[in-house]
Amino acid sequence: MRKRLTAGLAAVGLALAGLAVPALMGTAQAGDGTAAIIPGASYDQFIVTFADSAARQVTHKGVTQVRETATGDVVVRAPSRLGRVASQRLMAELSRLPGVVGVEPDLVLTKQFTPNDPRFGEQWDLFEATAGINAPAAWDTADGAGVTVAVIDTGITPHSDLNANVLPGFDFISDAANARDGDGRDANPNDEGDFLNVGDCGSPTPATSSWHGTHVAGTIAALSDNANGVAGIARNAKILPLRVLGTCGGTTSDIADAITWASGGNVRRLPANPNPAKVINLSLGGASPRCGSAFQRAINGAVSRGTTVVVAAGNSNSDVAGFTPANCDNVVSVASSDRSGNRAFYSNFGATIDVTAPGGEVRLETDPPGSRTTPQDGILSTLNAGATTQGAETYLTYMGTSMAAPHVAGLVALMLGERSLTPAQIEAALKANTRPLPGSCTGCGAGLIDAARTIGAI
Repeated sequence: MRKRLTAGLAAVGLALAGLAVPALMGTAQAGDGTAAIIPGASYDQFIVTFADSAARQVTHKGVTQVRETATGDVVVRAPSRLGRVASQRLMAELSRLPGVVGVEPDLVLTKQFTPNDPRFGEQWDLFEATAGINAPAAWDTADGAGVTVAVIDTGITPHSDLNANVLPGFDFISDAANARDGDGRDANPNDEGDFLNVGDCGSPTPATSSWHGTHVAGTIAALSDNANGVAGIARNAKILPLRVLGTCGGTTSDIADAITWASGGNVRRLPANPNPAKVINLSLGGASPRCGSAFQRAINGAVSRGTTVVVAAGNSNSDVAGFTPANCDNVVSVASSDRSGNRAFYSNFGATIDVTAPGGEVRLETDPPGSRTTPQDGILSTLNAGATTQGAETYLTYMGTSMAAPHVAGLVALMLGERSLTPAQIEAALKANTRPLPGSCTGCGAGLIDAARTIGAI
């Protein structure tokens, strides 16, 4: 019997949240100023503060006096940029000059990129201090330009907040009935909808289409600073949509082929992929006590070609060891956290989880019981409004490890846009630069991903 995998998510209404103002970047310290020295940084200007009664004149062979500030401080310049040790030595020497009461580096501050997308304020997962991924500080230098991310999912729907970042993809569903497009594999990754009528795939109830791949893609690379909708994590990365999930999910064999093709490998009877991806997002999975050899071979091949494979841990509140492909080797397995920084109630967990990212929670309020939902605590992204077949474009909040994984895939795209890294180096950097989850979580890997720390460290 063929193994079928499903996206496994929960969908709810539109998010409602107020705008948040990002914090300013660091300020200089008083006294000798050494607390403002950042490891790895270099400095060539310093600010010298004198006692009110002292003559404001710096005489030191290692610096040139540049000017006096409006508050009476003196700016001096070294002949070249100095590292931490040399800066601290010079500052100590300057602090011993007559009348000097303080020395600090003349820091160069930059604006913190904040996109003008009108619904960015609802994307708590990107910027909130408690459990967001600290994306705005990373955006000052990183945007994912030149990086292709393959979203292996339900396909893609047209969306004005996403279209410009979407490359031609492929439909890997080999079963024409499951594909719902009348044929097997083809070069059209259009999402035909995964709605269910009663009895479809054994379902006792009907279900609307999820447009799951479009939601995942928007988290990774929705157009940013375009005065429209939401902001993507890697605003200049490209999305390669590969359709593997149809009416009743998708098969291991189709997904394994998509992994191979996405990463630049050869798949029989298919043309070569003109846009090999350096990141693959797999927001899909199913119960299995081990990673099958078909999955593992495809993943190993992708990694050998330099592609990082990011996988959702699953939504069964169980040990991830029992779910594939999250239990495969050589993947970045991602658990889900809520808005308070706890493990989300549905998220899988375990020893093989690598990192955690926001996946959100949407619940019924219990006071009074079932009085309202909390969509503002889900993950807002691009979507389609059609109940079965495609309708108008829209935005919606979802929750799930399916939403957590693209946060990591987006961060990997930011990393690769800055420098070339192997999948092993990427996984190590992601883990080394997490921060502790502020809430309760056991089996959540190294911690909550932090975009600014990670980009600053590579």
